[in-house]
Amino acid sequence: MNPIIGIAVLLSVLQMSQGQKVTSLTACLVDQNLRLDCRHENNSLLTIQHEFSLTREKKKHVLAGTLGVPEHAYRSRTSLKSQRNIKVLTLANFTHKDEGIYTCELQVSGQSPPLISNQNVSVLRDKLVKCDGISLLVQNTSWLLLLLISLSLFQAMDFISL
Repeated sequence: MNPIIGIAVLLSVLQMSQGQKVTSLTACLVDQNLRLDCRHENNSLLTIQHEFSLTREKKKHVLAGTLGVPEHAYRSRTSLKSQRNIKVLTLANFTHKDEGIYTCELQVSGQSPPLISNQNVSVLRDKLVKCDGISLLVQNTSWLLLLLISLSLFQAMDFISL
């Protein structure tokens, strides 16, 4: 076999395996809804199939996606938004009964053998953070900067002492 063809095949396999790696899976609350953010690399031109599932009491429940068949009990409660490098699942009316290990699994379609990448996150209702908490602070940093500058000015003019 021609070495150039071998290298090209190897590079295309490596590119496809790199093209679907899950980089992070995070969980947070929006009102009473669970939001799962599955961030991933997307360097492949092939379609990336995905699946969100919940493992509770050693039983896997498919929530949404294109790999498995979502369970009827979750179909009306889930919504999925998909962009190039992130898939966001929202599970409405999240309760203690929905606690467990959530998984985001990706697979490049049309590849044999299938290369699968996944990540898990353990979700307990009492331990979840609000989704807006950190992003609100990051998006509105101008008020924080203004506050710090104001404190420095007030201290310089002896209005306050720190």
